[in-house]
Amino acid sequence: MPLKGRLHTLRSPKLYLYLGLALVLVWIAATVFFDFGRGSLGNEAPDFQGIHRWINSEPLSLKELRGRVVLVDFWTYTCINCIRTFPHLKDWQRKYADKGLVIVGVHAPEFEFEKITENVAASASGFGLEYPIAQDNDFATWRAYNNRFWPAKYLIDKEGVVRYTHFGEGQYLQTEEKIRELLVDTGAHLGGVEPGIRSAGLGRAGAARTTYLSRITRELYGGYQRNNSRGGHYIAHDEYYQGPGRVVEYQDFEFHQNNQVYLHGVWFNGPEAIRHARETEDYQDYIGIKFSAASVNAVINRQGALPFRVNVTLDGRPLTPDQAGLDIEFAEGESFFRVREGRLYSIVDQPNFSIHELKLSANSDDFALFAFTFGS
Repeated sequence: MPLKGRLHTLRSPKLYLYLGLALVLVWIAATVFFDFGRGSLGNEAPDFQGIHRWINSEPLSLKELRGRVVLVDFWTYTCINCIRTFPHLKDWQRKYADKGLVIVGVHAPEFEFEKITENVAASASGFGLEYPIAQDNDFATWRAYNNRFWPAKYLIDKEGVVRYTHFGEGQYLQTEEKIRELLVDTGAHLGGVEPGIRSAGLGRAGAARTTYLSRITRELYGGYQRNNSRGGHYIAHDEYYQGPGRVVEYQDFEFHQNNQVYLHGVWFNGPEAIRHARETEDYQDYIGIKFSAASVNAVINRQGALPFRVNVTLDGRPLTPDQAGLDIEFAEGESFFRVREGRLYSIVDQPNFSIHELKLSANSDDFALFAFTFGS
């Protein structure tokens, strides 16, 4: 046999093998990037799996909910985007629960302290969420739906099929219209029940800017895991990135830019949070940011058993009442908030979108910042 023919004969099986592998890779990519299969439109919804605990309800399954319309809402209690959807979820619960709608909040924690059942239950109660909540601590249900977002909504019809999805905030009226459509399909009568919510809130004055340095500040994270990722580098100091689990003394030269966190004093760079690493007496150590937004929130936890105080200044001065978030207190000419539990704290809430310098300082070595979030 000629050499050329022999080479062709030997290569043919490998060629088919490579083609087969390529087809498998294409199928995997399609499943991941285009969300084919589980949890996607037109497919049977995956049941709740690996649930750690149920809140406001006995354990539920989609099989026992057949014949009803189910809205699965993935959320976590420190997520400001999730929190902004609650008025609409509560409105739908009020209007449609007796018409056949079942809302199930699937709580998938972003931080370790959000896995504690008592924290989730207290937050749900504080937000006025009365529908069933499933603690998806190990993300088993999240993975079953191929979900990648907080918040995320999956609307399931009476046959158990996913008929509508929405990720993030917004499109509330469109979502409600789809809820109504699927309820009518079950035979529900919606006469006298009007869509829409009157108390959704008004927009802010001003407008978000368009340049990187002045547009609305991105979400900022304190922990090394997020900072050491491709989308990270939220901490402005080079020495922060010399390795995790280190105590470093930082110096802030107070030339701040948007989208960065600045440290002054002694801090520990943990996996999920930046933590104050010493006790002080005069609030000399601080976390500083230059932000472009109307509101600022911070995810903060206490590492020890006692609450502590965090002083707040805006442009070097205490907050004024019209700048203060819901958690701010005033005493002796200072603005501050008290950390008693791990949660999202409302720090700044201005009527207008604007640019300011914010500093947070605490004497306690329990002060741990997980994230900043911003609203326009």
